[in-house]
Amino acid sequence: MSKYVITITRQFGSMGRPIAQKLAKRLGINYYDRDIVDMTAKEMNVPVSVIGELEEAVQGKFFRMKYPLGMGTSDMQNDIFDTQRKLIQGIADKESCIIVGRCSDYILHEYPNSLHVFIYAPDEIRYETCIQKFCMQPDEARRMMLEVDKARERYHKTYAGYLPQDYRYKDLMLDSSLLGVDGTVTYLEQLVNLYVTKDNDKKNKVEK
Repeated sequence: MSKYVITITRQFGSMGRPIAQKLAKRLGINYYDRDIVDMTAKEMNVPVSVIGELEEAVQGKFFRMKYPLGMGTSDMQNDIFDTQRKLIQGIADKESCIIVGRCSDYILHEYPNSLHVFIYAPDEIRYETCIQKFCMQPDEARRMMLEVDKARERYHKTYAGYLPQDYRYKDLMLDSSLLGVDGTVTYLEQLVNLYVTKDNDKKNKVEK
């Protein structure tokens, strides 16, 4: 099977992260998300605890969703993004994997054998997910849906130049509420297998 990479961007509360995690297990490939922050901290010789302390102090466990690069200066943000960009490219060069967020769709937009997916869901479904899965209070759920999505959009617009939900830069836009988490994982697994098989067939024809 050819090496490939799947990037996943998602709305808050759409269950994009658990879908990506389960898909990686089904496909037998590595899943990267928060690991990239840890790798970046190590590469830049910055303690992860520094970012972690800021996260806990400002927004608790949901801070990292609003501020994926922490709250440093613009220069620091740019340095972090540049380091993450190189790490993401290095990961994609060496293995098949799934990468969530962090403008990976933009960073790998010209990467061969890549699939770029955006996962979303209706507001009311996301709201129920926040209440039931994330144990949020109603007001907090509404606020976090708005604030996390806006923060992700600002980050993506700043570094990629387009919004994460811009269909022109996606291979697939998928409403996770249609099939649920497991059904969405099964659908994506079948799609990836077809995509990789098609690429293998193309290579075999060229080799012949």
